[in-house]
Amino acid sequence: MKELLTYVAQNLVEHPEQVSVNQVEGDGETVLELRVAPEDMGKVIGRQGRIAKEIRILMRSVAQRSGKRVSVEIVD
Repeated sequence: MKELLTYVAQNLVEHPEQVSVNQVEGDGETVLELRVAPEDMGKVIGRQGRIAKEIRILMRSVAQRSGKRVSVEIVD
């Protein structure tokens, strides 16, 4: 899961070396915290949050196949 989110984010941004994903295990749910360079924040979020929404949908559907719950937070 963490690797997939890292891969997707690195292919969206100008500075892929500054992409980091922190995995936090919560109460029955895994939270993936995505950090990118400040100038790349707009590319990850997209217009009106469309790209961020699609990233969250992708990660949720992959997690659902393995019977897990995942949420993605984009941290600045």
